[in-house]
Amino acid sequence: MRTIFTALPLGSFQRFFSVVALCLGMVLGVQSPAFSEGLGRWGANLGTGRFFTNDFLGDNNDRWRSGAYTVSKLRGPSGLTTLPAQFGTLNELRFATQIIAPANLGAPDPTDRPYAGMLSLGVHSYAVERGVEMRVGFDLVATGPSTGIGDFHSWVHEGLGTTPPSDAVLDRQIADHIYPTASYELARPYTLGKMTLRPFVNAQAGVESFVRIGGDILIGAAFSQGVLLRDEVTGQLYQGLNTDPAKGMSFLLGADVAHMFDSQLLRTSDGVTLTKTRTRARAGLKWQGERVGVFYGVTYLGREFDAQPEGQLVGSLSLKLDF
Repeated sequence: MRTIFTALPLGSFQRFFSVVALCLGMVLGVQSPAFSEGLGRWGANLGTGRFFTNDFLGDNNDRWRSGAYTVSKLRGPSGLTTLPAQFGTLNELRFATQIIAPANLGAPDPTDRPYAGMLSLGVHSYAVERGVEMRVGFDLVATGPSTGIGDFHSWVHEGLGTTPPSDAVLDRQIADHIYPTASYELARPYTLGKMTLRPFVNAQAGVESFVRIGGDILIGAAFSQGVLLRDEVTGQLYQGLNTDPAKGMSFLLGADVAHMFDSQLLRTSDGVTLTKTRTRARAGLKWQGERVGVFYGVTYLGREFDAQPEGQLVGSLSLKLDF
């Protein structure tokens, strides 16, 4: 299946990164009066979710799905603590970055996947109907050297005294493009005492196009409140609303399988063949204290291209502070 959306031309990068700058200003709290007024039309600030993933926290390697960071700002009517009945009431403004790399950053195997630095900015809206939780979203996903991800990756590794991406790796990276990407998800929670079973299906068309089915088992009170956000790379669930969280320990187990239609990150023209079936399995632990909440999760990511010799383990962190 060919990607439904066509990449935007390179000239769109200037407009894209001006929007990214505004988003960063929002995340850092540096907002112009005009921007603050425009943001106010989205409603009150209901909370911020941050989610960090790195394979160093999993199998202690730096390969394939190497790292990702997502910041989500939730906007809606003041005091909203649950999913609304209609789309457009509760919206997530999402800014995300990803680093995808071959297994060897110095001398990559020509059959390994090409390097990809990615930045994305999107809007996702949430609703519930007859117990079915729904999300619809649209993101602009930028790839290529112009994102600056490759330079940032090199700077971090040089600072840590580890191998940075070589010129051979960066010269072969996915080219400059912006991919409009649409996604949709349905989930139906079933509560069994202190445990919640949450099967879901979701679909995406854009930078990668697929349909996915899976489920999560949530144990403990931390996952029973507010609105759950799903990390794109791992499928891990985390909270984004400023609610009064339940104290104590909670656990998460989940798995899913996707049928891949195509991927702009794994193309035959780059010498790699997309694996049509993609699997994930995850576990997570959240501890919530009076003012501090910490989540750590580990996720197994199955093979994504035919020449990939094995899957990988990545670790994830999410921290919420209330001061």
